[in-house]
Amino acid sequence: MPALRVDLFAGRTIEQKRALATALTEACVKSLGVSPGSVDIIFNDVERHDWATAGKLWSDDAKSTPSTST
Repeated sequence: MPALRVDLFAGRTIEQKRALATALTEACVKSLGVSPGSVDIIFNDVERHDWATAGKLWSDDAKSTPSTST
C-alpha cells in the first residue's frame, strides 16, 4: 500500500490535484505493480510564509526568493 504525501503551495485547483493524483496513481501501478485502490495520496497545502528554501521565506520579496519552480 503506497501512501504518498504531496506538499504544495496553497492555491492549486481541485482539477490540478485531481490530475496529479491520477498521474501519481498510474505511476505507482506501473512501477510498483500495485492496484490503483491501494494507492493513497495526501495533499498538504502550505502557505508561502510557512515554507523556506535557502533560508528565505517564499512569501518574501520575489527578487530574494530562491529560483526554484513553484
